[in-house]
Parts: sequence; structure tokens; C-alpha cells
Amino acid sequence: MRHFPVGFLDRTTPPKIVTLIFLAGLSALAMNIFLPSLPGMAAYFGVPYGVMQQSVALYLALSAGLQIIIGPISDRFGRRKVLIASLILFLLATLGTLFAPNATVFLIFRMGQAVIASGMALSRAVVRDMVPDEEAASMIGYVTMGMSLVPMIGPVIGGVLDDAFGWKANFALLLGLGVVVLALVWADLGETATLRRTSLKDQIRSYPGLLTSRRFWGYTLVAAFSSGCFFAYLGGAPYVGDKVYGLTSTHVGMLFALTAVGYAGGNFLAGRFSVRLGMNRMILIGTVVTSIGLAVLALLTLVGLSGPFTFFGLTIFMGLGNGICLPNANAGMLSVRPDLAGTASGLGGAILIGGGAALAAIAGVLLHPGATEMPLILLMLGSSVASVVATLLVISRARQIGA
Repeated sequence: MRHFPVGFLDRTTPPKIVTLIFLAGLSALAMNIFLPSLPGMAAYFGVPYGVMQQSVALYLALSAGLQIIIGPISDRFGRRKVLIASLILFLLATLGTLFAPNATVFLIFRMGQAVIASGMALSRAVVRDMVPDEEAASMIGYVTMGMSLVPMIGPVIGGVLDDAFGWKANFALLLGLGVVVLALVWADLGETATLRRTSLKDQIRSYPGLLTSRRFWGYTLVAAFSSGCFFAYLGGAPYVGDKVYGLTSTHVGMLFALTAVGYAGGNFLAGRFSVRLGMNRMILIGTVVTSIGLAVLALLTLVGLSGPFTFFGLTIFMGLGNGICLPNANAGMLSVRPDLAGTASGLGGAILIGGGAALAAIAGVLLHPGATEMPLILLMLGSSVASVVATLLVISRARQIGA
């Protein structure tokens, strides 16, 4: 592990944690700020809700594809260059969403915005460049805790902006924030990677070394299933709030914040206890907390005690569990091959987000006109239970190899 000097707004030193928080926060905000606007956007473009809901699934799918190449490219050319290029492309795509004349053009530029996923993936890789395993889990926990403060208020702001000015205001805000983050990254983020003077083709050839690792697959599947229930929620909750409960965009946005409150709390616990308890134990705690919360929600819905505060309120446990689990699962993915931290982050993120895209798309299919919230709840619960099973397999493998 290399020793790094400390400096702020110094391009020759690694970034301060605030830069990583803003970078990852913009990635998360781009994903969720416009969710309360989806029904209104469908009406604006004159298309069914399911078409606009694909702006979530397609965005996630392209994010997954991009991360497959973003990781190796950043290992080869450096985190700094890749992040700056990604931010510039994100700004251009955001301009395209603002001037899109129809839903098809909008979805094309919305997919282009997915390039900002590099911010979330490479912020983790930068952390892993700087500190070892458990300390990386702890630092990632603090980074994502700060990051979660942004998406916590994102849907709230998005709902208010939608009601006051229309859906385009959300993308105008993303444009302005993108400019700010680009300036901050340019001024503060020095290179942290030990550059690998190999071709991209040679980098991709390192994938089998990761894909044949049972530990890498274990941590990746834990992260994919754990976050999968959240991605399904992103794809279906706007429909539930609007069509099932008859809530306004502002109200849906405010209730979305409950999940992020739990996530921030879980990130704090991850940062506080990961070094003491270890990655695997924290992952198990997180996945069990999520599963219990969603099981209670399913039971209450089954007996007719559902409602907006029950549905949205109990997702605070999903946020809490994910906040505990994901920093440790991500650190676990990167710990398998520390020399390929960027590649592992990109490949693991691709699998994670690709699974999320699939679940978001399934949620859109299940929530057809007249559907209740129950199909979405069961989809989320199934994904969370799968994350518990994957965690137990990781722990079993760790015992076998004495890790």
C-alpha cells in the first residue's frame, strides 16, 4: 500500500473525502432525483408509465455495461482522466435530456447520463488505492454515508421542483451540480492508481482470474441481491405512490427520503464497526436486517394493514440493512485482487447494476394498470433473502480457506 501525502485542491495529491462524497453523490442523485416526476413525464411525452419507467432500467443496464470497461481503463490510464472525461460526457447528455423532443430521444440521452456511474465505481477504487481491506470498508462506509445525504433529499427536491416548475427543473439542477463536481474533481483529485502499462485487451484478460474466484462471486452476489431489492423499489415505488395511494410528486419524494435515512444510519454503523466486527459479520447483519423489515412489510400487507406510511416507512429497514452490508461487500470484492481494484470495482459494479436493471424492469412489468403493491414487495423480499443465502456461502468459503 502506497503512502500518500495530504492536500486539498491540490491535483498532485489524493482527493479529500469531501470530493469523493460529492462525486459519488452526483452519481446517486442522477439515478433518483427525477423518480417522483415519472408519472408526469409519461403524460408530458404522451406515453404509458411503463415506457418512462424504462428510464430507470435502461440507465442501470448501460451503467452495468460501462463499468465493465471503466474499471480496466482506470487501471490503465488512471482514475483522474477517466472521471474527468465521464463528467464532461454526463454534462452533454444532461443537456440532451433537457431539449429532447420526444420520449425516444429523451431515453437515448438518459442512457448517456449513465456514464456518471464511473463516479460511484471509481470513488470506491480510489479508497482501495489508499487504505487496506477493513479500513477500506470503514472509509467506504463514511463516503457512502455522506453520499446518502444527497439522494436522501434528492427525491424530496425532485418532487417539489416537479410540482413547482415541471420535470425539466430536475435535469437543470443535475446540469448545474455536474459543473460544480467537475470543477472540484479537476482541482482536488490527484492520481491514486499504480498505472498498469498494459493494453485494455490484456486488462480484460484478467477477468477470468476474478470470475473464477468463489470469494469474488460471493461478495458480488451479496451486493447484487442486497441492492437488487432497492433497485426494484426505485422502479416500482413511484407507481405505488401515484396509482395505489394517490400521492403527489412532493409527497412521494418526501417518503423516498425514509429509505435514505436508514441507509445513512447503516453507513454510519458500517464505518463505526466494520474494523471491529469484520466484513463478513457486518454483511450478514445487514442482509438479515433488510430481510426482516421486508418480511414484516409483506405480512402487514397480506393482512390488509398496508398504507403509504407502512409501505414507505418499513423500507427504512431496507436502507439500514443495505447501508451496513454494501460498504463491506464492496470492500470484499476489491480485496480479492487488490492489484486489480479498478477492474474488480467495474466488473463487480456491472454485475450488481445489471441485476438491478433486470429487477427494475421486472418491477415495471409486474405493476401493470390495476396492480397492487404486493408484487413489488414480494420481489424485493425474494431478492433480500437471496442476499442472505449468498452471505452464508461467502462465510462458508472464508472458513474453508482460512480467510
